[in-house]
Amino acid sequence: MSALSDVKIFGQRDTVVEGWYWAFKSRDLKKGETRPLNFLGKELAVYRGQDSKVYAVDAYCPHMGAHLAEGKVEGKGLRCFFHHWKFDESGELVDIPCRKTPGISVSIKHYAVEEKYQTIWIYTGDTPRYGVHSIEELDGIELDSSFGNQFVKECHPNIMMINAIDAHHFASVHDLPVDVKFETRKISEHTIQFNNITKIPVEKWYLRFIGRFYANALTYSMSYTAGSTGSVTVGPDFLHCHIIFALRPTGEGRAEGLTILVTKKRKGLKGLLLNPIILFATKCVGNYFAKGDTEVFKSIRFNFSNPIKEDEAVIKFIQHLEKQNCVEWGFGKVRVNH
Repeated sequence: MSALSDVKIFGQRDTVVEGWYWAFKSRDLKKGETRPLNFLGKELAVYRGQDSKVYAVDAYCPHMGAHLAEGKVEGKGLRCFFHHWKFDESGELVDIPCRKTPGISVSIKHYAVEEKYQTIWIYTGDTPRYGVHSIEELDGIELDSSFGNQFVKECHPNIMMINAIDAHHFASVHDLPVDVKFETRKISEHTIQFNNITKIPVEKWYLRFIGRFYANALTYSMSYTAGSTGSVTVGPDFLHCHIIFALRPTGEGRAEGLTILVTKKRKGLKGLLLNPIILFATKCVGNYFAKGDTEVFKSIRFNFSNPIKEDEAVIKFIQHLEKQNCVEWGFGKVRVNH
């Protein structure tokens, strides 16, 4: 990217990156229920079939435009409430009650859905090219999760995302006694990671004490997938806290977000007693950092016209995001296609 003013994706209201975005909590959709969802500017009907799987389809019936979220779940399919046309799990029309056979070939568009971290995720593309954001340290491990805050912020999700790797704001806003510096690591085409490489200073006794729990640098690792979902790992070597920030844009340039707290599943009484404490402590860590940044998200008019060396991580995030695919979706227009 020759200049930061050349961005075509970062912070753009009419651009939707191809990827997984959170829809709502799994517990908010019971078996046999349907829900309407305005999802990045596109109207969807989301339902949980009798097979317990979640399906997402375009909201309006192709017959006369009734909203399918008003319909009835039947097996894996959905029947429109108006004229009772039924569509199966692949979106194909399979029944018109006033006819013995449908007699026409009609379908509604289905979207890929996954459930992970007790959350429903929908893919903004035809065929998923990768899975929902994962925490590298916890890959292949059975997990426990709970929720932090659900929120709306008055800025684009990309602006919120870079805040977590804005190295010098840790001192100016959060008064962190460590001079945070990031090392960048590309995990995949879609995922980039930023790891702090500085150690805890030893000038004061309490910092020397804290430093005992870190073999090397202070643990602060931030990973992003497709610029829409990020996870931070913090904490001493013997116990890391993991927080996922799931964001999605609105047509007005706001960010709709959900904070998810994650830890490895522990068996038996140990897990029953310890995991709720770990998840609560993780929530407190997230709230501490979020509190300090809340005000800027209410009023910021992002204009990155004078970057400095300490902004290197932010610049690399923007450059990574600019290489992602965009899709024609709701308010989104295709801006680039790699």
